[in-house]
Amino acid sequence: MINQRIIVYIKIKTATALLPFIHNTVNKNMGVSMKNFTLEEIALSCNGKYVGDESLKTTAITSVERDSRNIKEGSLFLAIKGERVDGHDYIQQCFDMGAVCAICEKAPENPTKPYILVESTLEAVKKIAKAYRKKFDIPMIGVSGSVGKTSTKEMLYAVLSQKYKTHKTQGNLNNELGVPLTLLAMEEDTQAAVIEMGISDFGEMTRLSEMVEPTICVLTIIGCCHLENLGDRDGVLKAKTEMFMNARENAEYILNGDDDKLFTVENVNGKKPIYFGFATDNDYHAEDIENNGENGVGCTLCFGDTRLPVTIPAIGNYMVSNALAAVAVGKKLGLSDEELINGVQSYKTVGSRANVINTEKIRIIDDCYNANPTSVKASIDTLMNFSGKKIAVLGDMKELGADELKLHYEVGAYAKEKGVNLVFAVGPLARELAKGANGIWYEDIESGLKMLKNLVHKGDTVLVKASHSMHFEKIVDFLKQI
Repeated sequence: MINQRIIVYIKIKTATALLPFIHNTVNKNMGVSMKNFTLEEIALSCNGKYVGDESLKTTAITSVERDSRNIKEGSLFLAIKGERVDGHDYIQQCFDMGAVCAICEKAPENPTKPYILVESTLEAVKKIAKAYRKKFDIPMIGVSGSVGKTSTKEMLYAVLSQKYKTHKTQGNLNNELGVPLTLLAMEEDTQAAVIEMGISDFGEMTRLSEMVEPTICVLTIIGCCHLENLGDRDGVLKAKTEMFMNARENAEYILNGDDDKLFTVENVNGKKPIYFGFATDNDYHAEDIENNGENGVGCTLCFGDTRLPVTIPAIGNYMVSNALAAVAVGKKLGLSDEELINGVQSYKTVGSRANVINTEKIRIIDDCYNANPTSVKASIDTLMNFSGKKIAVLGDMKELGADELKLHYEVGAYAKEKGVNLVFAVGPLARELAKGANGIWYEDIESGLKMLKNLVHKGDTVLVKASHSMHFEKIVDFLKQI
């Protein structure tokens, strides 16, 4: 007869051996949660008034949500009053769905759970995010620039993920609401984070970087964007480099050395920046660049005595610069040469950013997420790497200030100089673009689509690009049906 003590011992040992498996399975199924962040901490961080059961102050939240449809068990709900919807109307619904607390500007009627009363939910979430970020002692990479923020962010993510569990900005959450939401989405086991920061005016980068406290600052290009508020490229430089004021002690600064404005930044907080770019005098540069269209961009990434041959799965040469920025960061964070190569080659584009769509008849370069003179010229360069007749469907570029018509004309002239076969311009401002290119112009999308259909033929490559508010995704959808 088997001794009962032995059976019990075997059961205990077996259960103990399975604990890691159980833990991993639970995490996989339930999701890894936030670091411990209690309602009491949250109320203190935003100077809010906690109202509710005092014994629940020690409750830790599991997520922060602004959309009632995303509420989970343990969520903190941000009641934000928007143009069309007031989040305060959904507080009780969120409580019923599992939210443990709400941040709100006015007391809910007959609340069944605690709430934290603040003057401004939007201001409160920034303070809450700043407090949560301080719980992490990890590499925090802040990314900005007039062009290439998102693609550089995605390249950084691809590279750093080879060694670290990396968190990144999702979608276009790069503003004064998006950045705090991004920080508050960091899971407790995050080892590195890549935070994209977009601005349109002075002071915004200061507020964003106060939350992020970057340990590494990456700036891509100082271009002609948001000139309506920033005046000129010197203003853009001043606004973007506000990031440096809130960088952590001993932070690194990784800048595009090909940019004439960024190259003037020779010392930041007592440190010499690391420069990347095509020019060989940059700390990180590239050689043997060969653009193979849809088959990617081949090149050798160079730094010190190291040469890394890679094929970047993207269509534009500008991605070489983005790869150099990511490799510079990766090298600082201890990645091996193999990890750097694998990271660059695992890059994936996102959304309507230089996304190639092949139909039965034509090739579409869907790059209609946003536009400014610098980015449109880069997209025209990319278009010229493809075969067949080259058509550029271009639209208004917003927020360019007093010189907006001149800047549109110059982009059209650039397309003509590069040899674009046809420029098809849409929008009031794009009329000047059409003049510069000797192209065709229509005031709005609807009036232009019928003519566009007659101009596009089998084997053509069509670039589609404009500011996001122009809704050029409608043109992409139309072209897919041709």
